[in-house]
Amino acid sequence: MSERNQIEKVVERVVSKVLESHVPRLRDELVQRVLQELQPQLAASSGAPGASFNDLLTAISGVHAGTTQREILRALLEGATRYCGRAALFVVKAGAATGWQARGFADSDSIKDFSLDVTSGLGAQALRDRTRASGNASKMDARFIERFGKPAADQAHVLPLMLKDKVAALVYADGGVDAEGQADPTALEVLVVATSAWLEVVSLRKQSQREGTAESAEKMEAPTPVAAQSAPSVMDPFAAHAPKHALHSEAPAAAPVARAHVPEETPVEDTPVTEAAMSAAAGASSGAAGDALSNMPADEAEVHRKAQRFAKLLVDEIKLYNQAKVTEGRKKKDLYDRLKEDIEKSRSTFQKRYGNTVAASGNYFQNEVVRSLAEDDLSIMGANFRR
Repeated sequence: MSERNQIEKVVERVVSKVLESHVPRLRDELVQRVLQELQPQLAASSGAPGASFNDLLTAISGVHAGTTQREILRALLEGATRYCGRAALFVVKAGAATGWQARGFADSDSIKDFSLDVTSGLGAQALRDRTRASGNASKMDARFIERFGKPAADQAHVLPLMLKDKVAALVYADGGVDAEGQADPTALEVLVVATSAWLEVVSLRKQSQREGTAESAEKMEAPTPVAAQSAPSVMDPFAAHAPKHALHSEAPAAAPVARAHVPEETPVEDTPVTEAAMSAAAGASSGAAGDALSNMPADEAEVHRKAQRFAKLLVDEIKLYNQAKVTEGRKKKDLYDRLKEDIEKSRSTFQKRYGNTVAASGNYFQNEVVRSLAEDDLSIMGANFRR
């Protein structure tokens, strides 16, 4: 058993190093693939498609130059101003949306002290459908329009920023209050989607770094049995964000949580959140697995935990590069047919590493595919998926 564990540690170290070395390539490939897929829409939405494409490439490159989540989100807002007169980002927590930062407003700092109503109108639509919501300014929160002014073009757009299949923030954009101001919702949507994907790449990189550090620590001290925990795979860029005021009554009530306000200058990107905070299903699954592993010998439990993490990493990668297929497959309930090649390649990778270990009985890769890709609804995978 000790020899097998030693081999696994060597493999994990190599995987972590390979992931780290490939991040720059992933970044460049991500930019190119997103723009290639959406170039027809960009051409249709702009009279000068070449200029629009180059500007968007520059904006996305600015996002991908960020090394922390705070830098990435600031670059998102800066890039958005290329395609709109005003842009603001609202943090979504417990069904409420509160201001984070803004660009182009007469008093952008006021966004930080504003609670956006997401119980109706464009905000509710974007939060519910998890897609861009566009319409007349009258469909926006009336308090927002009254406080910050109606856009001259009378058009507003709200775009969801997704993290781990959850709406982590809403991006508001319009043409501004100047008569000539316009907004390009297609380009804005591409920018937000690219930002979401890059945030997940960064989180995967941080996860591999954490696992590498944990491995080094294991070499310096003897392992001791611990209750199994699921390592958080997504860092919440808004974990320490809190509004300056109590939420308005229009916002859905949430359980009271004592939280001190964090000043603007305080970095928050390194504050992790539990998997349960990002996905209730993932938290429940991890908790059940933890109960089972706590009754195993320490060395066997460690193999099971590593297999769980590896399965999650493989499935996260599938989702990262196939977001459009995942969305469409969930709607049509033929997700396996759309992702068969990716799923089976990753399954083979998992089997080569853990198929002959004590973790094989856990069926972790298959369970992660159903949990993460199909949101625990087996029917979404389709008739050709073998359980």
